[in-house]
This record gives sequence, structure tokens and C-alpha cells, in this order.
Amino acid sequence: MPRPQAVVVVAMRLTFLEPLYKQPGPFVSVYVDTSREGTGGDPDVALALRWRRLRDTLVAEGADEDSITAVGGTVGCDADVPGAHGQALFTAHGALVLRGELPDPPVHDTAHFGALPDTMPLIAQHAPEIPYLAVYVHYTGRHTVEAAGRVHVEAEAGRWPLTRVTPGERLDERVPVADWPRGAERLGRLLAAQALRIGAETLVLAGDTWARGILARRLPGRLRGRVTTVDAGGVPRPGRALLEGWLERLFRGRMAAHDQALVGALLAQRARRGAAAEGLADTVAALQRGQVGTLFLNDRGHSAPPVLWVGPEPAHLALTEGELRSYGVRAVRREHADAALARALVGTGAELVLVPERWLRLRDGAGALLRYADSPASSP
Repeated sequence: MPRPQAVVVVAMRLTFLEPLYKQPGPFVSVYVDTSREGTGGDPDVALALRWRRLRDTLVAEGADEDSITAVGGTVGCDADVPGAHGQALFTAHGALVLRGELPDPPVHDTAHFGALPDTMPLIAQHAPEIPYLAVYVHYTGRHTVEAAGRVHVEAEAGRWPLTRVTPGERLDERVPVADWPRGAERLGRLLAAQALRIGAETLVLAGDTWARGILARRLPGRLRGRVTTVDAGGVPRPGRALLEGWLERLFRGRMAAHDQALVGALLAQRARRGAAAEGLADTVAALQRGQVGTLFLNDRGHSAPPVLWVGPEPAHLALTEGELRSYGVRAVRREHADAALARALVGTGAELVLVPERWLRLRDGAGALLRYADSPASSP
């Protein structure tokens, strides 16, 4: 069995899940609140009680003892992460395969043992996946014998909201105040290189008005137009995203530019009846053919997920048992649609966009941008 893989999501292509789906299953899937603050008592005792309830659920569902033990040994191992957060843990055949940090605690702790891993709640916690730079410019040693002090620059390149619990690439520099105009030009080039590397949509700049103003004016032109200036709003908290509070307000309800472009492409293809599908039946049919380039899903809220019939392979999925058997698939079973769709996406290399209904309401909550359009002869 491979070692657990660190969770890294790139453009919601879900490649970080590949080690999980390479396992034959069955799987244990656990989502648990591992916050240490605000528990109203001993956090270790509270976490132990939560895990005991989840363990009882797994035993009742027939999970093997080795897999349960593998999860139990990992629950709460993120004690160094401050603030509210959670864990997503997946085991197969007695070994931990994947561990993910959750920027928000799960609404309810859950445990499931089944043929497919329950990965969609983990995927949803990574949306909207906005690449950004956060920069905090302030003074150190301002009232000491140390000359006039130094300009202290802290910067973080990350993807929101995952950076809240998984630190991004950091930069930490101190420049004498007298040298700041020249130092700001050098730092501007470093920040521009970071922004290019991650495809940053925006640079959030906070701190002293004079110092941050000089830095903003010395940024390369391609980055200057993406700057959002904010007040610092307090000292950055160790172990959390730099300027987390401002980022939360800035990105709340926002979609990544990449996802917005894909929604636009879907609407354009749908308008001309081109390479697009909508509704669960048509979307599943396209996944069967490996035709889906990007899957779009609306948030169902707390409604029960639909079910699909699946077979051994990622593209073995259908709305009915009879349909799947008609394709020659013998070993079939019912699964939650979310679990079946996630496996199909990873297996076919398709991208996923979780789109709020206020942006686009999809029939049955599902749609797809296709890699190619059906020829007129093959259309029904």
C-alpha cells in the first residue's frame, strides 16, 4: 500500500485523489471536527468521544478492524493547526491512503464503510480554489535604537480556502526604512514571479499606508492592476492564512476566474446546442463515453443525494440497473451519485466546477462541457 498522499488540488482536476482510487476497496471514509479551541473542556476528551461514536458506526457497517485502527491512529494528529477545522481520512485494507485538512469543520461528523470512498465533501471544501497573493507590510524596531526601524514584509501565495489550514508559499523580508524604495522594487519582482507561478487572480495588500503605497507603485504593470488594498485588521495569526479575515470577506460567494470562464463556455455551447450536456441522464451518458471535459454540479444543500448504478470501472455508471447490464456489465450495485461521479471524474481525467445556483441553475443540478460534440448522425 502507498503512503498517505498530501492533498493538493490543481484546477479541481482531482488528481490528488488518484492514489485513493487505485485501491480496489472497500474504503473507510471519515469526516471529523478536530478543532481544539472552543470545545468548552478538554479537547482531547471531546475528540476521543467523537471518534468513539464514529468507530461504533464503522463497526456496525462491517469495517475491518485494521482499517478502523488506521483511522483511529490519525484522528486529531493535526493538533498544531489552530482555529476551527477538520479532517477527512480514508483507509483501504488496513492502511491510511489519504488524509486531508478541512478549512471548515464538517457540519456533522460522519463515518462510512463501502465499495467507493465518500470524497465529495472533501472536494467541496476546496472550492472555490482561488489563487491569490496576500502581502502585509508593517514596521519593526520603529521605537528602538535600531535606526529608524525596518519595513517588514510578509507574503503568502496560496489557494483559497485551503490556505487557511495548509500554509502556502511564504516570503518574509526586512528592509531598512531608508532602503525601502529600492527594496520595494526588488520585492515587487519576487511577488510578480510568485503570482505568475500560481496564476494569482489578485494581490491583497495590507499594512502601513506609506510603505504599502511604495510597494504598490513598484509592482510590475501586469500585477499592479490586480491589487486590492485593505486595512490590516490585526496581527496575522501563526498557523493560519496571512490576512485570513480579509480574504474571507473578499472571496465569500466568489467563483474562481477559471471556473467563471468554464461556465461561460458551457453557456455558449448550450446556446448553440454544441458540446454541452445538461441534466443527470445526459451528463451520465457523456461520462460513460469519456466525453466530459468539465462536470458542473449545483450545491444540493441538505437534500438526500440521488443514487446511480455502478460497475467495476470508473465509466461504469447508469441511472438504472437494466441500462448498466445492457452494456455487458455484470457486477453492478447502487451507490450515492456523488461517490460514483467523483470516481468517474478521476478515472476519465475530467475537471469539476461546483457552481452556485445563483450563477447557473442546472437541470437535476448537473451539466457538462464536453470534449467533443456528437455528430448529427449519432444524435437521437
